[in-house]
Amino acid sequence: MNSYLISDILVMIKRNLTHVMRLPQLIVFSTIQPVMFVLLFTYVFGGAIKTGTVDYINYLLPGILVQTTVFGSMMTGIGLAADMAQGIIDRFRSLPMTRSSFLIGRTISDLVRNVFVVVLMILVGVLIGFRFEGGFFNGLAAVGMMLLFGFAFSWISAAIGMTVKNVETAQSAGFIWVFPLVFASSIFVPVETMSKGVRIFAEHNPVSYTANTVRALTMGTPVGTDIYYAFAWIIGIMVVFIPLAVNRYRKIN
Repeated sequence: MNSYLISDILVMIKRNLTHVMRLPQLIVFSTIQPVMFVLLFTYVFGGAIKTGTVDYINYLLPGILVQTTVFGSMMTGIGLAADMAQGIIDRFRSLPMTRSSFLIGRTISDLVRNVFVVVLMILVGVLIGFRFEGGFFNGLAAVGMMLLFGFAFSWISAAIGMTVKNVETAQSAGFIWVFPLVFASSIFVPVETMSKGVRIFAEHNPVSYTANTVRALTMGTPVGTDIYYAFAWIIGIMVVFIPLAVNRYRKIN
């Protein structure tokens, strides 16, 4: 990675974060939805959901944090589609800058935005009873895991955004692939409670592998093989979708 690429990436990160700072409601609304999920499932449905001897908030919040990073990754594709619709990408392509820096800067800036949202969500969780029973370093590892997972998903979103080139379509396309992965997973309930067909899908769902890993780290229990499958999915997604997104960007007319 040469100095020009790094410099261009930093410029793109600054540009995107400046946009976020000028629109703080993006952070606010990105936080409200997962907070509502936490409150709804904890205080309305939590009493009917069996998680063994584990307090439901300690089961739920790690999964909600993973969900938050996944939903946050959708903003990558939506933002790229908006940039294309407004002609901003054409302006950047006319500049003497490395082509991949635009996409890398976008995904990293969305990763930084996810950090803010995750921190706010953890603070909310602590206020209603969540605790890092696994200790400080396991907690850091859990946060790093969920952010890396969200970063990988940002590249799927980037490829979609580069393909559809329309904000409304990017939003619809994002929900189509994100919702089944999020709601047919172990985020809200143990997969053992699901019907057979859904359970098979949920057991092999990358969201479930990541949620299980994050949950084990925060609770201080063995992560088992889930962490290996989670990393395999993360690596596989980035190997496939980073080149795909960059290729789509280079082929924009």
